Order: sequence, then structure tokens, then C-alpha cells
Amino acid sequence: MIVSYLLSSGSLAAASLAQLVTFAILARALGPAEFGLFVQISAVTAIAVQICGLGASDCLLRRVAREPASYPDLLGHNLLLIGLTSAVLVLAGVATTASWIRMVSGSPIAISTVALLFLGNVVLVRLILLVETVFLGLGQVRSANRSVVGFAIARTATAALACIVFHTSSLAEWAAWQFCGHLLYALVGLMWLRPLGRPRFRIVREELRNGILFSSQFVVRAIRSNVDLFVIGLFMPIETVGSYGVARRIMDSSYLSIDAFNRLIYPRFARASRDGLHLALPAAKRALIAAIGLGVATFLILFVLAPELPRLFGREYRDLAFFVRCLSGTVVLIGGWAVAMDLLGASGRQGVRALILNSTNMVGSGLIAAATWIAAPIGTFVALYVIEASLVVSGWLVLLRLARRSGQDMGHDIDESGTSVAPSGNVLHDAAVDPVRRSLPAVEEAER
Repeated sequence: MIVSYLLSSGSLAAASLAQLVTFAILARALGPAEFGLFVQISAVTAIAVQICGLGASDCLLRRVAREPASYPDLLGHNLLLIGLTSAVLVLAGVATTASWIRMVSGSPIAISTVALLFLGNVVLVRLILLVETVFLGLGQVRSANRSVVGFAIARTATAALACIVFHTSSLAEWAAWQFCGHLLYALVGLMWLRPLGRPRFRIVREELRNGILFSSQFVVRAIRSNVDLFVIGLFMPIETVGSYGVARRIMDSSYLSIDAFNRLIYPRFARASRDGLHLALPAAKRALIAAIGLGVATFLILFVLAPELPRLFGREYRDLAFFVRCLSGTVVLIGGWAVAMDLLGASGRQGVRALILNSTNMVGSGLIAAATWIAAPIGTFVALYVIEASLVVSGWLVLLRLARRSGQDMGHDIDESGTSVAPSGNVLHDAAVDPVRRSLPAVEEAER
């Protein structure tokens, strides 16, 4: 597990570094105003990409990890849903975003620019992420790492070629470069999947509900994660939006230290919880310690290095160091609740997971909007910490309750530390009854 994590975190760390370099190149080339527009459009596409495919990647990862023979059906299921949803998302997103940008910035933006950004950041990114999901589901972690690192390097190379070599300085020019770079890498990724087998194109209806529930969690979280950008854009100069957008991008990259761990434990949780949620609880406790440790290490690194970031992104981003230091502590709380949510999802309890994440993030979106409107940016930071802490508490309370119920259904109790223990009582009587219960499940159900 440690070796796998080092490989996984190494790949995501390399991807994170490449992503930061990409942001630095774009921030310097476009300037605070144009980069601020790019940040706002990217916030919309970040929501749309979570809708694209209706969460079908969950069943691809979960079911293929358990039943590799289901891969052709689930791959076809994913490709069909991506194709159907992307057509609606691009058309609706382009029309809505173009109108929003004109209202906020007061200057028109070309429809073709917005369309290229949506096609690249929604449709093509979803296909690229599908490649990584396939490899993780099949247990080919090295290939998944190669996909992640390759995409990050491709984006950095595209930005360097566009902005440094060809002196791209406008959002319209960058939209064309980004689309071409994403398209080329998506074709490479699909070629990597060809040896694994052809997809069987059909909709797996029993997975639609789980997929929508899975997708809704990330959609609502994406809304909550970007509502501050929308509100700040209404009340603050576009240059401040650029600085805050860079800080948010840096934080998104920092979460990869947690994601590197979660992408490894999710398939393991799926296998461990197959015969009962309580059986995976000891592994979740160990994973929680590791995730919090990673979060603390990431927080310290960000806090120490924050004053040096304007040298990388440009002196025009004056508030960048302050924003990063204020946001850096959230990564610890994210590590705390991510393990609980991953175990709920891997065990097939997407409804419970969606209820926790969606309700908290929906309330949180309103809280962030109100706090940002009243006292931006300090109010924004306070609201963010309140939301993340709420997710930690609610996630683990629900998980422990469901694990205790699962253990009781299987004839075990869950102690205060979360460990599954044998039920107390007459040992001789239990030993005599157990074979009967194993042979007569109907009697066992009636007794329960």
C-alpha cells in the first residue's frame, strides 16, 4: 500500500506541479483581467464536467474492481452517457456563460471562444478522466498514473508553446490552443484503451440511479466550490478575481495529496465492504490517520511557501499570498471527511453519501454567498471552514452508525473504537446455534 501510494502520490504531485506551472504561464501571459475571465468560465465548466456522463465513472470503478468481465458493458455505458449529456451541456453552457460574462465584465465575449472552452474543459476532459478510471478499475495503477502525469505535461507543454513561443496574450487565442491540446491527448488516451477490449454500447439501467446520485455530489460540491468566485466577481474588480482564482487553483492542486490516497483506497474499500460495511471500518480508521497526516503536511508546505508565490505568478497578483494562507487549512478537514465518504460510496451507499454531501454543500453555497456579500473575503474563509468541519462530523457519525447496524445484522457488535467484535452471551449456546443459523438463513432472518 505504501509503495502504491508513493507511486500514486508521485504521479499526482508531478501533475500538480505541472498544473501550477501551467497556471503561472497563463497568469503571466493573459494578465489579471483576461485571466480573471478565464477563471470565471472555468468555474462554470468545473460544474458542467461533473454532470457530463451522469456519474457513470463510479460504476466503472466500483463494478470493474469486483467483476473485471463487466468492463465492456460499463465502458459502453460511460461513452453513451458522455455523448448524450455533452451535447446538452455545451449548448446550454455556452449560451448561459456568454450572457453572464457580458453582464459581469461589461464587455462582450465571442461565442466561439466560450464554445471551445466548453468543448475542451467538459467533453474532452471527461473522456481523458475516463481513461484513468478504466485503469484504476482494472487495478493497473501504473497506467493510471501515466495517464494523469501525461495529461498534466501535455497541458503545460500546450501553455508553454502557446504563450512563450507564439506569444498568446488573449483568452480567445488560448481557447483554441487548449482545445487542440486536449483533443490530441484524448485521442492518445482512447488508443491506450483499445487493447483492453471493445465497448458494448448499451445503457446499464440499474446503474443510472447510483450514477446520478454519485454525480450530484460532485455537482453540488462544484457549485459550492465556485459560488465565491461568482459573488466576488459581482462586488470586486476583475483583477481581485484573478488573484483569488489563482489561490483557488493552487488549493485545488494541493488536494491532490489526498486524492492520490483516495484513488487507491476506493477499490480496496469496495472489495473489503462486499460482505458488510463493518468489515472495512478498521481499514477506514487507518486511512483516516494517513489522510489527516497528509493534510497537515500539505497545509504546512502551503503556509510556508505562500509569500513566494507572487514571484511565480506575477507581482500583479498582490493578494495571492494572503488568500493561499487563509485557505490552506481546509485541506486538513477535507482529508478528514474524504475517507468516510469514500467508504460510503465504495460500499454502494450512494444515497446516504449524496444526502450528506448535497445537503451540506447546498446549505454551504448559500452560506458562502451571504458571507462573501457581507464581508468578503474574510466572511468567505469563515464559511468555508464551517462547511468542511460540518462534513467531517456528519460523515463519520453516519458511517459509524451504518457500520454498527451492518455488524449487528451479521451477528457482530461494533465497539467504541469502531472494531467489529463477536456478540456477548452464552458461548456454548452460540456455538451450538451458529451451524443451524448458517444452514437455515430463513430461520435466522425470522429470529432477527
